Amino acid sequence: MEARSAEALPSGDDWIYEPKWDGFRCLAFKHDADVFLQSKSGQPLARYFPEIVAAVAGLQPAHLVVDGEIVITRNGRLAFDDLLQRIHPAASRIQRLAKETPATLLVFDLLLHGRTSLAQAPLVERRRELEALFAQLPESAFIQLSPCTASRPLAEKWMRELGTGGLDGVVAKRLSMPYRSGERDGMVKVKRLRTADCVVGGFRYAQKGGAVGSLLLGVYNKEGLLDHVGFTSSFTEGERRTLEPILAPHKGGTGFTGRAPGGPSRWSTERSAEWEPLEPTLVCEVRYDHFSGGRFRHGTKFLRWRPDKAPRQCTRDQIT
Repeated sequence: MEARSAEALPSGDDWIYEPKWDGFRCLAFKHDADVFLQSKSGQPLARYFPEIVAAVAGLQPAHLVVDGEIVITRNGRLAFDDLLQRIHPAASRIQRLAKETPATLLVFDLLLHGRTSLAQAPLVERRRELEALFAQLPESAFIQLSPCTASRPLAEKWMRELGTGGLDGVVAKRLSMPYRSGERDGMVKVKRLRTADCVVGGFRYAQKGGAVGSLLLGVYNKEGLLDHVGFTSSFTEGERRTLEPILAPHKGGTGFTGRAPGGPSRWSTERSAEWEPLEPTLVCEVRYDHFSGGRFRHGTKFLRWRPDKAPRQCTRDQIT
């Protein structure tokens, strides 16, 4: 079951609210001693998270299906990059990482309990059964109950205050809804979107047409060097035509003096090195949803130019 995006949380007696965790969505199936972990796209995950397999195998009753999110925390903050490190073919590496950066399955729904299917039951009943199940379990670092609340003000407080810990937003769910796989009816997600001021240290041309395709964004690190942290390409065709005159006077500059595009990274592509450097004088404001591993996770949304902002004011500490 999935959620549709919205700008604001719904309100009313039929809604509860849960944190939107920044991890891997996971359905966990237990049949006697056998455990199967399945991603949202239907891919198996069990071999990457042996500590969670062991935790689910130890649950009672013998037959269970739960829905949740696999997360890893580091220094009190969700660490999505550590999750990505698990998707690796070497079993020895996975075993090592399972000890060094153990994962947790945060469970928020119960679909099968014993021989009883709860998928068609309303969420209020499924949640009650889920909480009763966890009340009987010993505390575990590897499988935990995801919190929920009926208080919209508390959910809004989560949005405001828990972003520094890596919370991705809040999900609202209808208490009266059954579990509908693959559907977005009855669930709403509101992501925690933030803004940042960045220096435009370079750009890439579009693959077709010769217009500017994307702006390369940078912020200054503690050593005073300009690090590449991502890109923005959210322009209409008309807006792209206006970018060239703005960028042209700044071509051929120093570009990024710290980490630059094209360096070793899991985000690298064949076109990573194909970029034009600029003098670091242009500043723009962008909207982003998450920052991890020293860069914006996804492409950002260009909001406006900031001629009132000095490039040196665009530092890493503004980004959470």
